Amino acid sequence: MRRLPEGALMQRAATGLAYAVLDLLDGAYRRRVLLLVGSGDNGGDTLYAGAQLARRGVAVDALLLAPDKTHPDGLRTLRAAGGRIRDGLDSSRRPDLVVDGIVGIGGQGGLRPDAAAVVESLPGVPFVAVDVPSGVDVDTGAVEGPHVVATVTVTFGTHKVAHLVEPSASACGAVHLVDIGLDLPEGSITTLQAADLAALLPAPGPDANKYSRGVVGVRAGSEQYPGAAVLCVSGASCGLAGMVRYDPSTGSGLAAAELVRTRHPEVVVGEGRVQAWVVGSGGGADVERSLKASLDAEVPVVVDADALSYLDGGLPVPALLTPHAGELARMLGVEREEVEAHQLRHARLAAQRFDAVVLLKGAHTLVAAPDGRVRVATAAPTWLATAGSGDVLAGLCGALLATGLDPFDAGSAGAWLHGAAGQYAGRGGPITAPDVAAAIPAVCRQLLGASRA
Repeated sequence: MRRLPEGALMQRAATGLAYAVLDLLDGAYRRRVLLLVGSGDNGGDTLYAGAQLARRGVAVDALLLAPDKTHPDGLRTLRAAGGRIRDGLDSSRRPDLVVDGIVGIGGQGGLRPDAAAVVESLPGVPFVAVDVPSGVDVDTGAVEGPHVVATVTVTFGTHKVAHLVEPSASACGAVHLVDIGLDLPEGSITTLQAADLAALLPAPGPDANKYSRGVVGVRAGSEQYPGAAVLCVSGASCGLAGMVRYDPSTGSGLAAAELVRTRHPEVVVGEGRVQAWVVGSGGGADVERSLKASLDAEVPVVVDADALSYLDGGLPVPALLTPHAGELARMLGVEREEVEAHQLRHARLAAQRFDAVVLLKGAHTLVAAPDGRVRVATAAPTWLATAGSGDVLAGLCGALLATGLDPFDAGSAGAWLHGAAGQYAGRGGPITAPDVAAAIPAVCRQLLGASRA
């Protein structure tokens, strides 16, 4: 990065923060803003932004939570602009919005009691967090103790782990990224954008046939859950692979075979060669045998649902494991609450233990590779938490594996497409698993069309 005048980055950050506050306030006239100011540069960003708001006509009060460590130039600037320093909260001056500048990206643990008391005394007032909500762990996404729950988080340069990983991501609200001119290396935790997905999607060449495009095999469903076979096959039959084979030969899928034939006449039912297997969705008494048969085929495999219970150490083939938090907890021998509180840690731990890519399903789905890389899919609507949705995802990931993507790319692309299909199908409202499966081709067409435009 070329050399900048001293304080230039902070001024850029403050300007971006001030504009975000004005946007949320929908103007400056007769608005009141309270700054909660901590120490260091985070507090400086907050004070300089407060000064800009005051110059625009906002009534700005500042409560200094670390008076001896307050950014001195920022404090002088705020006072010169007409901002007021308060010794405590004034019930007669209830703010329209609070700017959380208590703790920056270097903070650890929950809020101190004095700061927590201030935050708790402002129920119903929207918070704008500077960089991250104070009290969350920026590097892990964990939340230990009292913390700010923001309506908007304004961050600078790049997204941080806390913005992407639950449970801290839910505390961030909408995340607004401000480019302040930093040169940053690529992190070990990333997200894919639409252009990345378009580049990953397998497109058939002029000499392609159904076999060269990849055959995905599905071993799913049971007497109790025959519909899981249909949903898993529906995800696999998204058009990305050339052919889908449903194999009931291990026993657990016999009850579902006719249902699959009826719903998907294009699917071949029976044994045969495939380029990838999907196993476990819908469980069944023979799921262990289905898993062994899939691993013995020496092709990549997606392991879902009950089949995850039969894993013991590293897998002999390239594999993508697709647990939810409860399943991952059982795999690792820990409590579900531990996984939910430290999702990044446990996803990485499982990837190393099983020498496989682990797709931890959730509001923000994590795809963790054994080498420590993680991709996060953040686009899934909350309506996607519906029965059978995971079966569709497993089939979709299997199709991507069969086309030749490695498990990390297949899991990342599958999670992204699954979330986007949920948005497309639901349009902000309820959806069912078949809706999601039916929307996948349309999402792929949009991506490929945009990439050619």
